[in-house]
This record gives sequence, C-alpha cells and structure tokens, in this order.
Amino acid sequence: MFRRKLTALDYHNPSGFNCKDETEFRNFIVWLEDQKIRHYKIEDRGNLRNIHSSDWPKFFEKYLRDVNCPFKIQERQEAIDWLLGLAVRLEYGDNENKSEKYKDLVPDNAKTADNATKNAEPLINLDVNNPDFKAGVMALANLLQIQRHDDYLTIMLIALEQFYSDHVSFNHKAIRILVQERLTQDAVAKANQTKEGLPVALDKHILGFDTGDAVLNEAAQILRLLHIEELRELQTKINEAIVAVQAIIADPKTDHRLGKVGR
Repeated sequence: MFRRKLTALDYHNPSGFNCKDETEFRNFIVWLEDQKIRHYKIEDRGNLRNIHSSDWPKFFEKYLRDVNCPFKIQERQEAIDWLLGLAVRLEYGDNENKSEKYKDLVPDNAKTADNATKNAEPLINLDVNNPDFKAGVMALANLLQIQRHDDYLTIMLIALEQFYSDHVSFNHKAIRILVQERLTQDAVAKANQTKEGLPVALDKHILGFDTGDAVLNEAAQILRLLHIEELRELQTKINEAIVAVQAIIADPKTDHRLGKVGR
C-alpha cells in the first residue's frame, strides 16, 4: 500500500517492504529520517539509529511527537503513511523537476480531470455520505487492515487496490465497469426488484476452497451461485441465437428437376 510513495522516494525495495517485520521497519524509519526528512541534527539521531535497543519504541514515539505526527506508535501503518507523505512533500515541494517525476507516478485515474469526465465516473457519483456506504467501507477497511482516512471513497479505492494487488492484476478500468454495472441507479433499482425463487441452503453447496473466514466463505458461495445463474442465462441466450440462425439457414430451397435416380 506504500509502493507508490516508496518508489517516489527511491527506496531500495518499494514492492517488498514489510512494515510488520520489526527489524525492517526500524531500519526503514532510520533511512527515512537520515535520507529524506532530516528533522533531527545528525548528532541527535543516535537513539533512533540504535534499532536493537529495547527502548527504541520510546525513541520512535518521541520522534513522532517531534515531527507533529497525529498518529501514535500503535497505529503503525497510519504513521508510516503520514511520514511518507511528509517525506514526499519535503523531497518534491521545492523542486519542479522532481515534482514532474512524482506526477508521472500517479495513476491516470488519480490525475485531475475536467468536470465532465468526473461526472462520467460512476465512483464519483456515489453517495459517500450514505450511512450504509460508510459502514460498508469501514468494515472492508477493518477486514483488509488498511489505514484510516477522512475520505471514505479513498478508503474504498485503497481497499480495492490492495485486494486486487494481492489476488489478481489490478485493473482500474475493470473496477469502473463493475461499479458502473452494479451501483448505478438503474442497476440498484433492478437489484431491488422482488424476484420469485426458492430458498437455497448454502451449507449444501460445496465451495471448493477455504478462505479461512466463515463470512468470506458464505459470500463466496453466494457469488458462485449468482455466477452460475448468469451462466445459465447466457446459455439460454446462446441457444435462442442458434435457433434463430437455424431458422434462416436450415431451410434450403431444392430444385427437384435437377435430381436423378440411379447412375
């Protein structure tokens, strides 16, 4: 989740950084202060550089206070993200050439667009003040263990990016299409229409894999059943198309005068 900022700061391993590894995390903080932030004088960085000290968490907590970080030591991911943001501002704020380089690292969908383009984006048209939307986004954020943010739409985009980067190739266009198909007013209205059907016992359907979470397993079963229903609808349409084509080509006009019997 920090890859883009780490890349902008020329960190040696932006894709493989693991903030949960204590040694790697401490070395990263030392690198960030020594190379990018430079809040302390060189002679005052000794405590922070002593990563093997049992008192290092206290020194790091003091460092967060000294740089006016709003997060506590227990909020590691949030603190890292804030420190990276500070480092990026210090690194690129007064350098136009570097600023252009940093802009090049921003995904196309995050760049500024005109109002017409923004209005065409289904994500922009979501009602982010809807209580159900906020509750769902926060549940997703807690499930994926991502940092909190004041903008719920940003949290959702981060969650989507993290999920897809962990499981499949992240594709912004595919996500926009999915949201447009499922969350537009027409799609929601269609989904809210009452459909007659028989109740399904999920425990009688084998999922085929285990996510390690009962809620996710149940959601995956529902998605699989919905997918099967869509495949059946698709097969029905294919069969109808075949019948329509056969009605045209399966009735040849035969000229009996050209036929003969025997050799």
